Amino acid sequence: LQRMLSMAVEVDRSPTCSSRKIADDIFPFILNIPLRSQREALLNTMESQLLRCRLLELLFQHSCDVPTTSSMSLDKILYFLSHSSVLPQFQDETATWQRWDEMLQYLSLLLLSYQRVKLAFPLAEHLRSSLSDRMDLIVQKAKPRLQDSDDISQLDIQLKMSDLISRMQETLGQPLPLQIQEKLFMLQ
Repeated sequence: LQRMLSMAVEVDRSPTCSSRKIADDIFPFILNIPLRSQREALLNTMESQLLRCRLLELLFQHSCDVPTTSSMSLDKILYFLSHSSVLPQFQDETATWQRWDEMLQYLSLLLLSYQRVKLAFPLAEHLRSSLSDRMDLIVQKAKPRLQDSDDISQLDIQLKMSDLISRMQETLGQPLPLQIQEKLFMLQ
């Protein structure tokens, strides 16, 4: 399945467009996956970073009270930090702290996928370009263009993280479990 999804993204002249179409079709099914382990298995084994990034973006848009229409960027990930509530209640019965834990796991995965799609890794820099164009861009050593919304400060990160920690503590009504503290540290 993962290989077929990856090829489906790549066959189009615009991988960004095809990943959006595929993600829009797959997303309702992700909401119906009953167990966290199954959702994580699907997202962690996804070969297409572009598709995984889009699916996670949709998941966080779904969990925001006020979804944003801005394009995917580091600033949008910060937006998700401050506006996402715990992920939607899936079919399994989990404690609130475990749902926060899952949200933090997916935020880290979104950040990693976005970095691979847009910001880093020489061969993966041009994942938004078609395969034929990508080879030319790699040969030319062309760097991807950063968006203004990818320029965030350390202060922005600290403010959004402290806001998230406050919301989590308020929701849980107790000190954060060690597992969550570790994920927050890694995410920051």
